Amino acid sequence: YFCRHGERWELQLKGSGKTPYSRNGDGRAVLRSSVREFLCSEAMHYLGIPTSRAASLVVSDDGVWRDQFYNGNIKKERGAIVLRLAKSWFRIGSLEILAHSGEMDLQRRLLDFIIQEHFPSVTMNDSNKYLEFFSTVVSETADLIALWMSVGFAHGVCNTDNFSLLSITIDYGPFGFMDSYDPNFVPNTSDDEGRYKIGNQANVGLFNLSKLLQALKPLLDARQKQLASQILKGYSERYYTRFTELFKTKLGLLGESEDDNYLIAFLLKVSLPC
Repeated sequence: YFCRHGERWELQLKGSGKTPYSRNGDGRAVLRSSVREFLCSEAMHYLGIPTSRAASLVVSDDGVWRDQFYNGNIKKERGAIVLRLAKSWFRIGSLEILAHSGEMDLQRRLLDFIIQEHFPSVTMNDSNKYLEFFSTVVSETADLIALWMSVGFAHGVCNTDNFSLLSITIDYGPFGFMDSYDPNFVPNTSDDEGRYKIGNQANVGLFNLSKLLQALKPLLDARQKQLASQILKGYSERYYTRFTELFKTKLGLLGESEDDNYLIAFLLKVSLPC
């Protein structure tokens, strides 16, 4: 842990080599993607969007083999290591994998640790603590994706393993920013179906939260499961409300008008590429 102004940060090396979690990969990173992650994570921070941070970037003389465009053209590139920081690297997938393997005792202990360390608004001895945790993650995930949309940011790989339980932007891979509004913008060259296109990020967020709920259900009683389903149904309204607030601020709209949403939609349509 790294302490700064009374805060605790977890340090992580990206590109340092194989770890027990590298699966079949080499655990390395190339210079171009490392520079992109360093610059974008810092840019997102100063744009006011919750994100991991970059502390340093070290260039390596070792060669790394990569197929940059997934077209079979493998090239040797220069390697690099990014030292990145976050309050936590726990993701939806961290709980999902334990639930999938039936390790419920370990899942409960991990969830209690995450709540105690990172969710001060949730009371540990409250019988509804998991429900309160879920409600917080749903709301903050909706807010985060609305913030992404407000700056035209497409994450590129919005699976459950890349969605932080603390609702911060993590794992910068094939991300991109739109030059002009295009809901079909896809920064990931391997995403042929457009699953993670920018216009689908809010829907994918809902899908990932539904997977989180599925993982939590064994820890909830019947009443809590019903309430959790209602909380999940409120995600869309939360996202749409935050999205509207952000775009009204960008346009300098004051007060409330039934024409605001029409104006926002109209201006986005006007900016579509020809």
